[in-house]
Amino acid sequence: MDQKTSSVSPLRVFILDDHEVVRRGVRDLLEAEPDIEVVGEAATGREALARVPAVRPDVAILDVRLGERPESGGGDHEGVEVCRELRARIPDLACLMLTSFDDDEALFDAIMAGAAGYVLKQINGSELVTAVRTVATGKSMLDPRTASRVMARLRAPQEPPATTGAAAPGSGASELDRLSPRERQILELIGEGLTNREIADRLFLAEKTVKNRISSLLAKLGVGRRVQAAALVGRVRGERERGKNSPSGV
Repeated sequence: MDQKTSSVSPLRVFILDDHEVVRRGVRDLLEAEPDIEVVGEAATGREALARVPAVRPDVAILDVRLGERPESGGGDHEGVEVCRELRARIPDLACLMLTSFDDDEALFDAIMAGAAGYVLKQINGSELVTAVRTVATGKSMLDPRTASRVMARLRAPQEPPATTGAAAPGSGASELDRLSPRERQILELIGEGLTNREIADRLFLAEKTVKNRISSLLAKLGVGRRVQAAALVGRVRGERERGKNSPSGV
């Protein structure tokens, strides 16, 4: 009986956070549990995307915001993009998002990216351990209040599509404000004429992830084709150039 119990594999966890102190604290907390093993960690999204497939964890704890580091190459919600990419590569991986900010936009993006749970860093140690075990079993780690916020966002009516014809000056820029930093990055590359495969190579993403992000940004912009999105980029660039060349006050 004892031999059978000792043969049970521990829960394998990977940690992504750009602060070493946080990574060390989470690692120490989890490794104090007899049934949990931390199999790796990373400080940037690129490191996580390279290391996670090699160690095949059951759960990945991902910091939502990695944008403060220039070398990370992402925006404020880069951890969400890492979640989306890892889920595309490893569908059975449970991603638990960890953040210091109670941000509705990040919460919604994380759930749509396939995250199994979303917790604040203010959570106490025992609750974090419980969250890790919960998502590892395939259950969602969202408290009722958080779940209701997600459902309210899903039920909210979408903004009407952009109207055809001449747009008012500055309207293109306001349309782009609806996009996440990563979506704006992808849109700029669409404007440069890059294909999905080329965008994926440039941003170190899977082509499937790029296709999903393009579908999302097209919906937010109210356009049906990428050529229309590229035209919007061109229009915004033109407005910026005219603004630079115009005498102040004119």
